[in-house]
Amino acid sequence: MARFVFITGGVVSSLGKGIASASLGALLQARGYTVRLRKLDPYLNVDPGTMSPYQHGEVYVTDDGAETDLDLGHYERFTGVAAHKADNWTTGRLYLDVIAAERRGDYLGGTVQVIPHITDKIKEVIQADTDAYDFVLVEIGGTVGDIESLPFLEAMRQLANELGPQRSLFMHLTLVPYIASAGELKTKPTQHSVKELLGLGIQPQILLCRSDRPIPENERRKIALFCNVRPESVIPALDASTIYEVPIKYHEEGLDEEVLRHFGLSAYGEPDMTGWERIVHAVKQPEGEVTIAVVGKYTNLLDAYKSLSEALAHGGIAHNVKVNLDWVDSQIFESDAEAVARLEKVNGILVPGGFGERGTEGKIEAVRFARERKVPFFGICFGMQMAVIEAARNLLGIKGASSTEFGPCQEPVVGLLTEWQRGNEVERRNATGDLGGTMRLGAYPANLAEGSLVRDVYHGAASIRERHRHRYEVNVAYKDRLEAAGLRFSGMSPDGVLPEIVEYPDHPWFIGVQYHPELRSKPFDPHPLFSGFIGAAVKQARLV
Repeated sequence: MARFVFITGGVVSSLGKGIASASLGALLQARGYTVRLRKLDPYLNVDPGTMSPYQHGEVYVTDDGAETDLDLGHYERFTGVAAHKADNWTTGRLYLDVIAAERRGDYLGGTVQVIPHITDKIKEVIQADTDAYDFVLVEIGGTVGDIESLPFLEAMRQLANELGPQRSLFMHLTLVPYIASAGELKTKPTQHSVKELLGLGIQPQILLCRSDRPIPENERRKIALFCNVRPESVIPALDASTIYEVPIKYHEEGLDEEVLRHFGLSAYGEPDMTGWERIVHAVKQPEGEVTIAVVGKYTNLLDAYKSLSEALAHGGIAHNVKVNLDWVDSQIFESDAEAVARLEKVNGILVPGGFGERGTEGKIEAVRFARERKVPFFGICFGMQMAVIEAARNLLGIKGASSTEFGPCQEPVVGLLTEWQRGNEVERRNATGDLGGTMRLGAYPANLAEGSLVRDVYHGAASIRERHRHRYEVNVAYKDRLEAAGLRFSGMSPDGVLPEIVEYPDHPWFIGVQYHPELRSKPFDPHPLFSGFIGAAVKQARLV
């Protein structure tokens, strides 16, 4: 019998609901309970797949091919529980399902309304496939007071009434700002935020109060008094030096005990936090450091590379080193020929995924620098494609080598993927079809070549499954010529049609992959490619 915890946010956005939800999930796991986490997003897009990173940040991809909110990445990294398409719902997707049902005649001629039809759909998706879990944590995106959040909050209210207090709890994250001119922390924003919830019929039982400094006992009692909660349920959410310290901080403030107390459950003694303590120790007290240049096009918006930066940190944890990230806008290599000298000071170069032609030539220059100077290189998705184009241009002399993503070209080394195998079915796409949800998405298998570097990195595995998100593929017709020039295709799809991994055998560490390994990396289980890449960077640092 699942118990449901609804997590809402107030006052301002970006307070850390996702990290709070993931941290609570980790704490409940440490107590011996099973958890599942879900995210409800109020925007009208069916999913974030067609949204600019500047609008939404990173698009996280699940094994079953869903394009989801980046908070699902936090959920997976903190709990190790694989997310699914059913764990992220937007207003657009909910309305699409309800409207499709109306078109089929499922409502028997009745008037379709937000209440009860949309709210019933929300309650349905929240409770679907949850019987096997002790706790289901449901984060509602946006901020209380936003008009688009109202159907979700109403559905939460109804569901909590139906489940009763034995199976439902509301947790509200608010801001307690410090006003420098007054020299005081102010509780009024939290009071107003809770008042907004009360006006919707929702009484939060636990308040997480985000602040940049300790909240005195007097202020905590004041919040409890005016917000109608126990003083012990006012939990400070203070800034931490690393997100992996947040579960420890919440435990020290008693969050997990308060949740279990509400449900009348045993705490089973102290949770085992040694794994989190080990991770925090590795982050705070590294034995060395390396510098990685990330050459991309969204380098002024780091949320676009959230999973990537975390996976690089995980690689550092594996080797007990600090990973310094030098975010480099690839366009600087196109406007300044001398700018490539910036890469001479780094211990590794990574070219991440991306879309569009802007900055492409700069990425190719970064690949060339890494190949010629023997600097450890890691190309991910678009980064692998740029590595192949660089090889075609500079090793084979095919000056017109390019990608059809940028328009028609004479030498389409990278081209539009129109057909591929998914399980027992063939999926097909065309250039004039919808953009949303039409890429090659989710986990696909690849076979690794014997004697290859990447097979060693994967600890001798002959085959792997990794998550993809792309529309274009390296053209296998160029494979033989490129291999003759020294670029080995060390990973291929099982049918031998789609190149998945390339590497240079005569290079210290040069690997490009078509998939996104960062989506499967976790602090307590770093992805082998990131561990291997940082390990190579450590060796490079010792040579400098």
